[in-house]
Amino acid sequence: MPLSEEELRLLEQMERALVEEDPKFASTLRGTSFKQAARRRAILAGVVFVIGIAVLMSGAVFRMIPVGVIGFVIMLVSATYGLSTMRGRAKPTQEGDVKETRHHGLGVVDGGKVHRPKMRRSGSSAPFMERLEERWRNRRDNGGF
Repeated sequence: MPLSEEELRLLEQMERALVEEDPKFASTLRGTSFKQAARRRAILAGVVFVIGIAVLMSGAVFRMIPVGVIGFVIMLVSATYGLSTMRGRAKPTQEGDVKETRHHGLGVVDGGKVHRPKMRRSGSSAPFMERLEERWRNRRDNGGF
């Protein structure tokens, strides 16, 4: 059943209010994902890295040491940015962080980073060496490996 004109107008007003109030949440609802943005930043870092190689090589060929150093710095900065983007540690482009909590396998988003709670080990809280000695005794008592 199609929406009436009044319903469409109200829906547009709500969308505008949402965009004004929380633009990051609105962009998430539109389908812009963090992965796509991270992929774009990684590709951009790769392109800048290649440009840095070109600047470094032209500095070496023309024996211009400052140009070579600038090329190396460009490569270093772009590689650092690209790796931090691929690891999900790049700073978000918009203000404000989206925060959720992890419950029963659901993801946690904190500024684009996924946090996983640390799982408790089912083993004892004994020190490492005591656990190794216990395992060794169990192997010896059970007839080997």
